[in-house]
Amino acid sequence: MDNMITNPIIPGFAPDPSIIRVGDDYYIATSTFHLNPGICIYHSTDLAHWEMIDHGLKQSEVDLRGTNTPAGIWAPHLSYDVATKKYWLAYSHMLNMEGREFNADNYAISADNIHGPWSKPVYLGSLGFDPSLFHDTDGRHYMTILEWETRDGYRHPGHIVIQEMNLDTGEFIGQEVRVTQGFTTRGCAEAPQIYKHDGAYYLMLASGGTGYAHGVEIGRAQNIFGPYEPNPTLEPIITSAPEHIFSLGNPDAGHFEAYNPHSRLQKSGHGSLVETSDGEWYIAHLMSRPLPGTMLNPLGRETSLQKMRWNPDGWLEMADGSNLAKDRTPGLAGIDYSQPIDHSFSADFSQPELDVHWMTPYREQDVTWVTQQNGQLQIKGENSFFSRMNPAMVTVAATAFDFTMETEVAFQPTHYSQSAGMLMYYDAQNWLYARLYFSESLQSIALGILQAKNGERIEYVHDRVAIPNGQVKLRFATENGHTSIGYAVADHWQLLASTIDTSYLSDEGVGGSEGEIGGFTGLLCGLGAVDAYRHTSKATFNYFKMINNEE
Repeated sequence: MDNMITNPIIPGFAPDPSIIRVGDDYYIATSTFHLNPGICIYHSTDLAHWEMIDHGLKQSEVDLRGTNTPAGIWAPHLSYDVATKKYWLAYSHMLNMEGREFNADNYAISADNIHGPWSKPVYLGSLGFDPSLFHDTDGRHYMTILEWETRDGYRHPGHIVIQEMNLDTGEFIGQEVRVTQGFTTRGCAEAPQIYKHDGAYYLMLASGGTGYAHGVEIGRAQNIFGPYEPNPTLEPIITSAPEHIFSLGNPDAGHFEAYNPHSRLQKSGHGSLVETSDGEWYIAHLMSRPLPGTMLNPLGRETSLQKMRWNPDGWLEMADGSNLAKDRTPGLAGIDYSQPIDHSFSADFSQPELDVHWMTPYREQDVTWVTQQNGQLQIKGENSFFSRMNPAMVTVAATAFDFTMETEVAFQPTHYSQSAGMLMYYDAQNWLYARLYFSESLQSIALGILQAKNGERIEYVHDRVAIPNGQVKLRFATENGHTSIGYAVADHWQLLASTIDTSYLSDEGVGGSEGEIGGFTGLLCGLGAVDAYRHTSKATFNYFKMINNEE
């Protein structure tokens, strides 16, 4: 019997996890940034096996078209009010990141069921981002948030503030109170969350920027508005870089100097606390896994779990007494976790609704451009994949460094600007696309390759082949950041292109400034179509599968 949970518990793009327990059920909500539907919701009963079951924003609550990536929906906070038996989701809609203004509108929605229907959004203000709600035992409710600092000469990124709320009316009570700018020297205190234990209030923060210096830190107070005393170690309670770091003057992500060569998990931070029905404690937190020999993390920020304990002085710490995030953590008592978990994905399009795992950048998924019937997925082509308005694609998160994905597409283009096929996608500036299109020089439907790399359009003019009947199977084989593309007509597989470097499709490889990262999401894989001619052509796909080849 193996009683250890293996991390990550949710591999691939699953950042900023917020975890709760309701009865015997555990739920996690994660950020989705510029992807629709917004806010992924996962369910588990044993803390190791997690299934995506729904989304929190799926009824046109936000318009993400034109979003300044990686803006969009940030840091959802999931909570449960035991008095009213309501689920609450607080979130930021980041609208602008230019000029370091970071303009975000913050909202909260509620529901009687984790699947909704969710209420109309309650506006929580725009003074910063990463809001969370705390439901106190006396029936009062509080919002805590990062007040984003923009003034020269002031310490950035700002203060953590707390304010009482009337959740029935959506009105604030009294003034917001600035309580701290962080509990360690790592700076960049954000993502505040309040917990209550043995009558004391605990304020948990993310710190160090969401890069290699990231961590989870904590303070304690007898009054919810403080004063908060820091954890006496003056260090994070979870991190991948446990050495002392001073970065108060450099609050952003990146911090490549904090890379820990002895840890498989990197960037561990932004945590959320949960108590089991047996009184055990865990923190779900984000982390990343770089490609071997690099500091590139194509799978983005993933979700892991660490078992915690309260020490005799009433401070929360990891169960092993350290603060270094581990590959494996003790699981729930009496449960055998020895069975490996397969995170492969497949879709045969036999159901009337799209699978919950499919996400689309910027635009909503609706029947005007994507439908599923009679065992086929049909996509009507629109903008090029450089567009942040109406790209026509459905994608799922890659979950392994070594994976194979495959589809069969049928398409009858009549113009060179009409195409359809399979792609690896990070954002509008970075992707790899194998597609059927009409070649005037070949006077035939052809299979070719397009790539976007930091905004540059690259066409593989020497790697193309005629596909006269417009039907072909496609296969991408990716291993440690390199991808080969194959195709088959009548099940005879041939190589179209080999060992294309796709490692740049990662948070660090997409154009961040010196010493910083360029994104906060991760590698997505899926199906799409383009029609820059008349927006009328349609492609059909018979299946899609993404096989995780790692043990």
